[in-house]
Amino acid sequence: MLATASPHLHGSARRLSLAAPTAQARCGVCFPHRRPARYAASAAAAEAAPPAKEGAEELGFQEMASGTRRRYYMLGGKGGVGKTSCAASLAVRFANNGHPTLVVSTDPAHSLSDSFAQDLGGGTLVQVEGPDSPLFALEINPEEVREEFRTASQKNGGTGVKDFMDGMGLGVLVEQLGELKLGELLDTPPPGLDEAIAISKVIQFLEAQEYNMFSRIVFDTAPTGHTLRLLSLPDFLDASIGKILKLRSKIASATSAIKSVFGQEVQQQDAANKLEQLRERMVKVRELFRDTESTEFIIVTIPTVMAISESSRLHSSLQKESVPVRRLVVNQVLPPSTSDCKFCAIKRKDQTRALDMIRNDPELMGLNIIQAPLVDMEIRGVPALKFLGDIVWK
Repeated sequence: MLATASPHLHGSARRLSLAAPTAQARCGVCFPHRRPARYAASAAAAEAAPPAKEGAEELGFQEMASGTRRRYYMLGGKGGVGKTSCAASLAVRFANNGHPTLVVSTDPAHSLSDSFAQDLGGGTLVQVEGPDSPLFALEINPEEVREEFRTASQKNGGTGVKDFMDGMGLGVLVEQLGELKLGELLDTPPPGLDEAIAISKVIQFLEAQEYNMFSRIVFDTAPTGHTLRLLSLPDFLDASIGKILKLRSKIASATSAIKSVFGQEVQQQDAANKLEQLRERMVKVRELFRDTESTEFIIVTIPTVMAISESSRLHSSLQKESVPVRRLVVNQVLPPSTSDCKFCAIKRKDQTRALDMIRNDPELMGLNIIQAPLVDMEIRGVPALKFLGDIVWK
């Protein structure tokens, strides 16, 4: 979530230092984006914002909101940089501009509920009150989704991969299929698989007629490491499940009569169908990530050397996976000021160095840079998200 400079922090500073009151007085200039009445973004606040966009190509919000064709926006980056606040504020902005919008989080931290100040758990769509057009939120617990798949594969009393393979008529070949890492896939999934299955379930939701209303879908993704592994999983699953299904197909005709006698045909076909469905959904996930016409991945970062370095590596990996990236949101930037306290002066110097890194980084310099200012309020609830969205998404 967006970091805030609260009155409690300044109060603590006054108790610790006699010089603090003078510093706080000057800090009133450092944070022009104070909480306006009813969180409405005033014209003065908007004018005081740092330059919102840089880069070779100007890509404003109107470009994001234009057209009625469904678009997917995926926001990701290092943990703790404010991805959820940015994703939620973008969703509110879309909804207030006439787009029925769905915002989805696959992060087990459940930050989306905190951001909207509303319980969004349970794995079902929840309508968010307040925006002009319909806005629904979906907070998926990836662990629960993984357990659903595991339960489906073991519904006949199986206790592991051996029983799952037995159900397909391939039990005797488990040891020979070790290189496919199916055991790791089902019993101890690698980081990122939970999110992949969760996103595939979202796609399943969207295939239903009642979800056709959404013209903008915003994903609040898990931190960088999970996202990068997620991008490679569809290829892994496609190859692994494809080999298993191909092998089963080759031996199916030879064992069909025996399986029919023992009543296993339906059970084995059901297991194969579930694998094929998972494979198809993973392919859709891969296609969704790489569709330049309808999908955009927006990197969110903060102006620190560590965060910028990680963002550069993330963009490089996204490029290798052919994932379209055009925007970089730099969150928590100190707004312009004519006078700084000592702390803010040092902080501003560090941020300036980090912003210079972006301008000189070959991976990031060509992106459209959006600076999101640091504000002195917690971004929580639709009014606050609208306030932030009106400043950031111009």
